[in-house]
Amino acid sequence: MRKGLIKGAAALLGLLAVSEAGGSAYFYRRTMKRNRLSVERTMKMSGTDWSRYAQMMQERKEYMMAQPHEEVWARSEDGLRLHASYFPNHGSKKVAICLHGYTSQGMSDYIGLSGYYLKRGFAMLLPDARAHGQSEGEYVGFGCLDRHDLMGWIRWIIRRNGPDVEILLHGTSMGGATVLMASGLSLPSQVKGIVADCGFTSPKEVFTHVLHSMYHLPAFPMIQIASFVNRRKAGYGLDDCNAAREVRKAKVPILLIHGSEDGFVPCRMCGEIYENCASPKTKLIIEGAAHAESYYKAPETYEHALDELIGGIMK
Repeated sequence: MRKGLIKGAAALLGLLAVSEAGGSAYFYRRTMKRNRLSVERTMKMSGTDWSRYAQMMQERKEYMMAQPHEEVWARSEDGLRLHASYFPNHGSKKVAICLHGYTSQGMSDYIGLSGYYLKRGFAMLLPDARAHGQSEGEYVGFGCLDRHDLMGWIRWIIRRNGPDVEILLHGTSMGGATVLMASGLSLPSQVKGIVADCGFTSPKEVFTHVLHSMYHLPAFPMIQIASFVNRRKAGYGLDDCNAAREVRKAKVPILLIHGSEDGFVPCRMCGEIYENCASPKTKLIIEGAAHAESYYKAPETYEHALDELIGGIMK
């Protein structure tokens, strides 16, 4: 009888282990591998109603696409061919490098802000992150790898526009996490400031939040298994890079923007990053804004914050 109970318990534990491993594998494939990424799924999870801004976005897109631009390429440190769209704006010496969010691409996330930057005389570089858009790559970098790709694009801009160029880094969601993670690197002197809109602290923490809030699942051991697999396949663990840690080494001014009703990347992450930031910092919370909605919810407030930052760091 006792042996039977022990065997039964062992079998049950075995089934649970298999189930957890299977769940982790499913989670990993859906979130980390390029061929399983879904823009529609991400938009649904973010909870933002983009239909209300359709007319504004269409008008901004028509303006943006009417401006001279070209497709450019660079090579990552690990050999991937990376793509970006470049709006030279008459060879401007002020450049905004704008990084998009998870499952998006360079030309998509900055339709709204293109009018702001281009009309104020900025050139714009809009890279596709690795495993997104026209860039190569099988695994998503979630900022950990993308920050090194960003350094390559910064060097590309300096070669293209000359050593007297002034660069602003602007990221949204995963792009926001990327520019914050890059703040801890040795940025060239041409980088004058950083704007991070709804950036997360780390892949581990944002995945944990999503599992709890949207799927009502515990993070352990799913996150730990996914992190182990990702380290083997993509070269980094899910907590190897953390924006809240990296900004402790930041030297350039940082503007942090977040929507108070962001259910995808919780607003508390913005507070944690702000508290840890060592460089001059400003925090803007847009009341009522969902994930990546802040500019569309309050464009005048958003643009005023950008004006204040840029006015203090660029000629």
